[in-house]
This record gives sequence, structure tokens and C-alpha cells, in this order.
Amino acid sequence: MNPLLQRLGFGPQDRVAIVHADDIGAYHASLQAIEDLFHAGLVSSCATMVPCPWFPAVAAYARRTPEADIGVHATITAEYGLSRWGPISTRDPASGMIDAEGYFYRSTAEAMAQGDVGAVAAEHLAQVERALAAGIDVTHVDSHMGASFSPAFLPGYLAAAQAARVPAFVPRMGAEALLTRGMPADQIDRLLAFQRQLEEQGLPLVDHIGFMPLDRHEERVAEAKALFDSLPAGLSYVILHPAQDTPELRALTPEDWQARVADYRAFTSATLRDYVRASGVQVIGWRAIRDALRA
Repeated sequence: MNPLLQRLGFGPQDRVAIVHADDIGAYHASLQAIEDLFHAGLVSSCATMVPCPWFPAVAAYARRTPEADIGVHATITAEYGLSRWGPISTRDPASGMIDAEGYFYRSTAEAMAQGDVGAVAAEHLAQVERALAAGIDVTHVDSHMGASFSPAFLPGYLAAAQAARVPAFVPRMGAEALLTRGMPADQIDRLLAFQRQLEEQGLPLVDHIGFMPLDRHEERVAEAKALFDSLPAGLSYVILHPAQDTPELRALTPEDWQARVADYRAFTSATLRDYVRASGVQVIGWRAIRDALRA
């Protein structure tokens, strides 16, 4: 059984989920969306992208809504075509975080290949510190596009969370899944040992990830119901990317704006909320985990 869930009072057969909204502050359309989602009662946490243009508005919301469960979506990539951002800790090209246009690299692969380990660690810490300084009661740290999960970057990512005394999102990875991704056997052994070490230190690992896909948008409520039905016993992380339908959103995310809007509409619906409550899935937020670890 996941030792974190045992510590929180859950049993070995309990299905527990963090229902999480990503990319808050990347565009204005995410702001009213997250307010509505928290009010609707199914989404239990979100994470903000500190380097992005609308981060100050997220911080203003956090200050007037201190109960909101908001983490830092550690960001070292800038994938959009028409809206870009870069590091807040440095403008030095030697950091390896800045592309030829002066922004973060667009892809996770480029960020992992080019980033200087020390500079990336400093950027992770700077983003957490800026969120705290802006008045956000940071509940956790997670990773935009998974770029922080490079074996080289992971220690700095974890250190930034530790400095703020908050949990870092780390998925539990099995040997079979890592082999499928092409990771060499010696690296797999090291990563599995590292996971065991983290858990022995009391840090939480997420057993299962459920993702609302961005490549389709039809029948979103039905798709979400099926996702919740599929969650196994243990701690799951259900990730969505909600936004209201605005001209800005359509311009910035022309390929997947409909899926983002569909997430917003599905997860604010009473139909889906009531279905999840009746399903036996128990929804928690990051704040409960953070406070248990601090205790």
C-alpha cells in the first residue's frame, strides 16, 4: 500500500485521486476557469506557470482566496507558437535554457538536452520563491511537460520543493514502463532505487496518472467518467487543462483549444461531480498531503 495514503488514514483498497488543473496563468482564459472549477467542487488542486504573462493575476486570486490549492507548475519549456516566455532567474545563454529567439526551448527533449543542471536547479528555486513572495500559499511543485523529470534535473526539482517544505509530484515508475520508454537497464535500476529512497524519506509517490487528452474533445463527460471508473486502488493524479472559450485561447492553442474548453465544461458540471462522488473515488488536494508531511 502507498505509505502516504496509509498515513492519511486510507485503506489498501481505497481509490484516492487528486483532480488537478494544469497551465493556470499561461493565458487569461485559465483564470475564471479555475475559479469556477474550484467553486464546482470536483477539481481539488491546480498549478500556476510562474514565468507566464498572467501569473500576477493568479497571485492576486490566491491572495484573495487563500483556501485555493495552488502549486507551482515548474516551467522550463515554452511550447506555444504565438506566446513565449523564458527563465526568471537568468538571461545568460550559458544556462542552456534559452533558444535562438530568447525564450525557453519549445520541447521537453530540447530542454533536457541543452539545460545546464545548476542553472535549471536555480530556475526551479526562483519560480517557487517568486510564487511564495507573491502571496501564494504554495501546496506543491509539479512539472510542465515533464521536463523536470530528467534524471539530471530531478534533484534540483526536489530541492526547490524541499526548500518551501512542500511535496513534489513524482510518479511511481515501474521497470517495465521504463524499458518500454527505452531507458537503459542500469539507469532503470538507479531510478527504482531512487524512488525507494524518496518513499523511505516520507516523500509521496503517485501510483497512477490519468490524463484528459488534448487531441480530442467530444463526449468529454463520458470520457471523464470512464477515466474515473478505471482508477485503481492507490493514489491517482487526474490531469486536465481547463480554459474558457475566448479569442485569446483560440489564437494561442489553435490545435487543442476545444479540448481545453471541454475540460472546463465537463469538470464544472454537477453531473460529473456527482458521478465521481457516487463512484467511491475519494478526492483530496495537495494541501492535505503537504500539511501531513509538515506534521
